[in-house]
Amino acid sequence: MKDRIKTAAVQTEPKLKKKDENLEKILLMTRTAAGEGAELIVFPECALSGYMFNSRKEALPYAETVPGPATERLAALCLELSVHVVIGMLEVDGDRCFNVAVLVGPQGLVGEYRKTHLPFLGVDRFLDHGDKPFQVYRTPIGNIGMHICYDCNFPETARVMTLQGADILALPTNWPSGRGFIPQYVINTRAFENRVFVVAADRVGTERGSTFLGMSKIAGPSGDTLAEGSRDKEEILYAEVSLAEARQKRVIIKPGEFELDFIGDRRPELYGRLTYFGVPEPM
Repeated sequence: MKDRIKTAAVQTEPKLKKKDENLEKILLMTRTAAGEGAELIVFPECALSGYMFNSRKEALPYAETVPGPATERLAALCLELSVHVVIGMLEVDGDRCFNVAVLVGPQGLVGEYRKTHLPFLGVDRFLDHGDKPFQVYRTPIGNIGMHICYDCNFPETARVMTLQGADILALPTNWPSGRGFIPQYVINTRAFENRVFVVAADRVGTERGSTFLGMSKIAGPSGDTLAEGSRDKEEILYAEVSLAEARQKRVIIKPGEFELDFIGDRRPELYGRLTYFGVPEPM
């Protein structure tokens, strides 16, 4: 496995209910990013369908099975270009419907993630909660975990994937206006506290009165910003990541005097309350 790879966060403006048009844009921008040397390319949440549906019934015609037509077309392009791609879409599974991120590579569908934490916003108001645990996928370009938008507000999400060996966390997202502190602070914090790379791809534009803020970001294990998007343009951000850096959880500031181990220094025997079901107990 190589150490250094180039990642891309693709900031697009999906069109509501224009699934075919959105897929063509995904394929085109994948080709563009691959032409610049990107090997992992991340698109926004619901990049295939749009997000601001008013009911489950309205959204269902724009959901697909996984694997399905969109992932098959994407897999063919990934094989041609030797890249891995993460896109957000709606998945139908029997009578259930999920907000998902899929990871597709040269060998086809690598894996999917069903959004766990659903805000009362857009299509998420009408969907089923994710029913599978967080998983890390081992690929030739690193160990990749996926989560979606609101999930990043819950630090347990990134931590559980870090404990499974994640090098890179892909975050397809649709951040609405007023949530700018998430790309400003939370993305860098998640990268820093877990010493992983976070590739967050947001959308831009206005959909049914809701404006999305862009500000896609790629952050590194030291909490530094490697690339950052604008608030209103479709664009592709690039950053090179080091898998070795993501796997070095021990930070040596001054040998023998000041050293930190972000995983080894944990005290999980004291963290039992993390699995408490319910609201905080009154004091």
